[in-house]
Amino acid sequence: MSPAGPRRAPAKAYVIGAGLAGLAAAVRLAEAGVDLGAASLFVGTSAGSVVAAQVASGVPLEEMFARQVVSASGEIGASIGWTYGLRLLWVWLLAGGNPARFRTRVGALARAARTVPEQDRRAVIAARLPVHEWPDRPLLITAVDATDGTFVVFDREASVPLVDAVAASCAVPLIWPPVTVGSRRFVDGGMRSAANADLASGFDRVVIIAPQARGGGPIPGPRSQTDALRAQGARVVLVTPNADSVAAIGSNVLDPSRRAPSAHAGREQAGSDAAEISAVWL
Repeated sequence: MSPAGPRRAPAKAYVIGAGLAGLAAAVRLAEAGVDLGAASLFVGTSAGSVVAAQVASGVPLEEMFARQVVSASGEIGASIGWTYGLRLLWVWLLAGGNPARFRTRVGALARAARTVPEQDRRAVIAARLPVHEWPDRPLLITAVDATDGTFVVFDREASVPLVDAVAASCAVPLIWPPVTVGSRRFVDGGMRSAANADLASGFDRVVIIAPQARGGGPIPGPRSQTDALRAQGARVVLVTPNADSVAAIGSNVLDPSRRAPSAHAGREQAGSDAAEISAVWL
């Protein structure tokens, strides 16, 4: 009998739908010997697209963390609260419960909204990224076409600058301007899913960092996508903010002054979650 061949290394995916919590988790877990930066695939949605690009870049995690927790006084501020969710719910009702129609209506409102200039918002995103070229490792950045509501996934083969792809994924409709890529304009990938964890289908081990577990209306939650991945045989862990992280983030997730407190809270939480994540990842 011939000897068995070498075992295939498990394919691992790091899916990030939350902002600095995703970077903080990677930093803290690296200290515990869990290297999320060794993922076979990175998926970034909304603020998580910034983190996915950062972690995939190969720049030392501690260096990136230090860059992100410095004063954000020069950044553009914005306000978003519970009324924003009500506005989206109203659009959902007008769309008759159809997800594609919902995204199209949201895109139309985003294109008509008065916001800061697109180039100003792009400059903020560019400043957050340590590297402006696509990494060699697979990185998927999600967005939604603001004209027809189509879900779009950008990668290094799409011939789209990384800064534009990330800015598009972070373009919260009605708050930030849609981002122009070629002849099209795009808004936040979170309008399709908070984490778009289904893009990790086929991977053996998946770590998902998301702003919340449940979805609402047209936007499926990471929990349902986590269950679907597990049904496929994957080992999956879903991490959402604990009470301390929620308090650190505050009621306005777009407040730049909350960036450092939320990053430190996320780092502390990752220490508590390290054993559960390690059990899936290693």
